[in-house]
Amino acid sequence: MPAPTLQIFNSPCKSVCRMDDRFGWCVGCRRTRAEIKAWSTATDGEKMAILARLPERAAAETRLLSEGGS
Repeated sequence: MPAPTLQIFNSPCKSVCRMDDRFGWCVGCRRTRAEIKAWSTATDGEKMAILARLPERAAAETRLLSEGGS
């Protein structure tokens, strides 16, 4: 029987590391403090779930900023 496929997820960190309180996430990677803290011990499934949330956060941030939100 073949060995199961190993999933490895690199951190989405962009080395900006500054929290934006307007949004509640890092301006670089768009993860919350809890997600950043949990990343090193998260399962592949948990990492996939975190990564899946990031595009919508980017879109929400863009929408808010384009509407003149501060």
